[in-house]
Amino acid sequence: MRWLLRWILRLVVLAVVLGAVLVAPVAWVEVACRGNGVAQPYDALLPPEDHRAEARTLLTYPEWHIVHAYDDYAEVIETDDPHDFGYFNAVKTYWTSLCALKEQAAAHGGVDRATKELVYVIGVSFSAEMAMKALYEETLGRLATLVRGERLSPLDKLSARQAADYATFLQQVPWYKYDFPADAAALRAAQTDNPRDLERRFALGGEYAAKAAYAQVIAAAVDSVGGDALSLRMVVKGPDAAVLDGLDGLSVVEHRGDVIVVEAPRYRALTRVLVEMAARGIDLAEIAGNDDIMFTALSDQAEMPGALFSFQRQGYEDYRHLFMVPVTDLLATLRRFGEGPAQVEHIHDY
Repeated sequence: MRWLLRWILRLVVLAVVLGAVLVAPVAWVEVACRGNGVAQPYDALLPPEDHRAEARTLLTYPEWHIVHAYDDYAEVIETDDPHDFGYFNAVKTYWTSLCALKEQAAAHGGVDRATKELVYVIGVSFSAEMAMKALYEETLGRLATLVRGERLSPLDKLSARQAADYATFLQQVPWYKYDFPADAAALRAAQTDNPRDLERRFALGGEYAAKAAYAQVIAAAVDSVGGDALSLRMVVKGPDAAVLDGLDGLSVVEHRGDVIVVEAPRYRALTRVLVEMAARGIDLAEIAGNDDIMFTALSDQAEMPGALFSFQRQGYEDYRHLFMVPVTDLLATLRRFGEGPAQVEHIHDY
């Protein structure tokens, strides 16, 4: 009985230590990353019901950082092994970028409690997931690659394609809607006698099963409270609505003097619409009741003037930069970036 109590005590201590490690970044961001800016008054053109909190353009990035991390992971394992991915680096960049953005948010109305709780919860979840993957891939996973040899197995290649598909899926659709059971079934169907395939089917099959179960819980929770809006409203400069013809997902709501109010899709689709609007020479007056917006860009330069935060992408030979610009300058900025040296990656709505 004493040995059982000792092991229970050890497990409790281990759980407390792990919990403290996971929560430590939250405490650091909350205490050390406050910022001291003051929000400037702005007379919005759109009515209050069409407004979204401006600071959310900054605080949508942490969710996208996780999307980007999956894309980086897919890029790494296309030619290398999972243990070659920097799991700790992905986690560190999540929290350091969140710190920089939370400080910046002070000058844009601050971070509301619900958004703050969201980025903390997904940050802790992401950190725990990366820690568990690192623990497995650096031990049993690495051992399996030594047994396999240098040549990738069929399930190594399949899992790389699945990781890339998942990263693409996340750009427009919530993760909990992904078909994890289908990926698990694909692993079973493609498995060979290669020992590495057996290990991949066991490891990834278990991961997919856990995510599928968790996804059902999250989906039920979202259904009970309702999902976020899938569109937003923007104010376009100029009275000629013909310049908007053919823009996928965009609809004209009303003409108002020398501006046009339009409805646009959010997430990745919004970036595509805005890039096309920039190419047509269109300009904006306002987005969702706000006069500032953030976007990310990629370049081969480690630093760029005006960037809020910059870091190197894993698996790629370039860097990601976060920029904040006035909405009225956004499309002109996109046109300028289109000429180099950076490539616009994603425009963060609210």
